[in-house]
Amino acid sequence: MAVLEGLKPEKVFYYFEQLCSVPHGSGNTKIISDLLVDFAKEQGLRYRQDDLNNVVIYKDAAPGYENSPVYIVQGHMDMVCAQTPDCTKDMAKEGLDLMTDGEWVWADKTSLGGDDCIAVACAMAMLADKELKAPALEVVITVDEETGMDGASGLDCSDLKGRRLLNLDSEEEGVFTLSCAGGCRTDGFIPAKLCDIPEDYLLAKIVCTGFLGGHSGCDIADGRGSANYLMGQFLYFASTHNQGMLLVSGEGGKFDNVICNHSEVVIAAPSDAINPINSMCLRYREKIKEELATADPNAEIKFELMGKPEAGMQAYNLAKTQKILAAWSKMPHGIKKMLPDFEGIPQTSLNMGVMKVDSEGFFFKFAVRSSIKAEKDELVDEIVSITKAAGGDVQLHGIYPAWPYRKESEFRDLSVKVYKELNGVEPGRAATHGGLECGLFIDKIPGLDAISLGPALYDIHSPRERLSVPSTERMYQFVCKLLEESK
Repeated sequence: MAVLEGLKPEKVFYYFEQLCSVPHGSGNTKIISDLLVDFAKEQGLRYRQDDLNNVVIYKDAAPGYENSPVYIVQGHMDMVCAQTPDCTKDMAKEGLDLMTDGEWVWADKTSLGGDDCIAVACAMAMLADKELKAPALEVVITVDEETGMDGASGLDCSDLKGRRLLNLDSEEEGVFTLSCAGGCRTDGFIPAKLCDIPEDYLLAKIVCTGFLGGHSGCDIADGRGSANYLMGQFLYFASTHNQGMLLVSGEGGKFDNVICNHSEVVIAAPSDAINPINSMCLRYREKIKEELATADPNAEIKFELMGKPEAGMQAYNLAKTQKILAAWSKMPHGIKKMLPDFEGIPQTSLNMGVMKVDSEGFFFKFAVRSSIKAEKDELVDEIVSITKAAGGDVQLHGIYPAWPYRKESEFRDLSVKVYKELNGVEPGRAATHGGLECGLFIDKIPGLDAISLGPALYDIHSPRERLSVPSTERMYQFVCKLLEESK
């Protein structure tokens, strides 16, 4: 028996379970892309699959809708693969272990990928519905949205006739997203110079842990802490008071667009400096707990003595340790400006989602976001300048445009009208600091108008991710009604 059997809309959750049964992390989308192609073939629908694994499926207009405006229904097939520390699942090879209590759907010990396979499942249900009253549909399912929107960037849109885009990649029920920030991914590297660890040195592990983490676009406005950022601040502070401290190794975070919830670094320090560093760590722990008491109540920093280094073990030399820690501590972080037209939404921010200290050097990844291109470029330039001053370099990728707010929109007016008739209240209207593919499609398709919406999803990109079942049903009913009213 299927885990989600009996949940409504039945076809939506039937296809959602199919999609979750195969691995589909970013960069690993061939299996799910082929699943969508097989679906199109089974339904007798025209489709195309490109070299990136993007899939477009076409459905003709229902009788009486031949002259209605064509709709593009769009989502992405990839997910962020996050899991609990004790989870043994290989998410590159295995599907998810779905769970439900009838009100919520989640995955055991992993992220759910409701962002954005619930959009794909809804689109599949519409495509399979022979009785659906709707204009012609062009269902566009992209790859690698979570790692830079590379699928949407590379998609050929020349054959798409739709000028109304329904993007189903939002996470707040009853809210129409009408604008989003643009973004850029920055991959930085500062090479290391190694030295043998002196005999009178001891090793210690510093761990920043217990942070909530979350989406660097959706959750950063909540004031959640970043384990990578706070690690850099502490280590630089400790190094300025303990001149002999050396970097040995470290790692924090897996994705640049996820606020890092766990970061750890191994240091080497003179034996008489170990207790002072431990004391600093205890004081810094109280500082973190005080500053993040509301936004991140379980965040903390720990000190673990590891003893003497093994023979032949190396660390960054003192000059390189100090240079890297100085650069790390100077990196801009967090919210830089809030949007003036939408309360509570950042205009410009950045997040060091990934950090690694190894024998080659210091590696890091930022997701930079802004609704203003000049502000985004300024932050990128600052990261580049700091990195180059420390002897490193930065590579830019995943650059995508902002989606500007459209003041006049017949499509939006119709959507608001239908929503109000169905629910008795007008939908909320919002901008998002998270990246959406709408901006890329608007750049590619002249005259395209867009709305983004979705069911209630919480704690996306984390093992706490959960999807509301009733919200999914209401969202799907609205989309179908909107299509019906577009005659």
